[in-house]
Amino acid sequence: MAACQPKVLSHGDPRRFEHAGAAGGFIDRNGYPFCRGRIFEVTEEDSGQYDDEREVFWATGACLLVRAADFHAVGGFDVSLFAHMEEIDLCWRLRRRGRRIGYTSRATVYHVGGGALGYGSPRKTFLNFRNSLIVLTRNLHEGWLPARLLRRLVLDFFAGAKFLLEGHGRHTWQVVLAHWSFFGRLPWVLRERRRLLHEEHAPDLTGMYHRSVAYDRFILGWKRFGDLDVKAFERPF
Repeated sequence: MAACQPKVLSHGDPRRFEHAGAAGGFIDRNGYPFCRGRIFEVTEEDSGQYDDEREVFWATGACLLVRAADFHAVGGFDVSLFAHMEEIDLCWRLRRRGRRIGYTSRATVYHVGGGALGYGSPRKTFLNFRNSLIVLTRNLHEGWLPARLLRRLVLDFFAGAKFLLEGHGRHTWQVVLAHWSFFGRLPWVLRERRRLLHEEHAPDLTGMYHRSVAYDRFILGWKRFGDLDVKAFERPF
């Protein structure tokens, strides 16, 4: 086990899981992160349903324990990601070396949330969309990238349209800027991708969800981790 996280509950409402990490992180085929206890904006009430110890795809940077040797072996956090998605990127790079990521409910932290940037901040929207694209592009399996990146761009278009229809035009603009920034950095991202491919050793994608969690949430109306198709996870639990 290279890294692990505790149960993360909301400081403001200790009965509920907190957005940043909840009970362990996962990622769908298009690079959208989600957690046990939190899918997009919906957080679950803690009723002991995740009182266990198990492997996850990524562990939250809100409270993260990492073996120093593993942390330094993969180069630590990518400082260019600045406070959003950097722990997902780190965990994915660890997984590419065959290392495991875990969750335990034997420890609990109460997280304030939105400390670096408020949840309603347009800047947060920019960083979430841009950094997610960077992390997906440089880490995704070679044969999957073109189709999944194209699908992701379409989904982000709908996300921007949703912001606009809800009266959050500034967030729509940040989605546009995020893609502009991503494509401006694409040559560097692809160089990083090639470097990481050379360093890859026995990659382990346990916990990747081979469906669209956006479709499951916004079209099918699935709000809880338990609603998801367990057979769609890499190495189903």
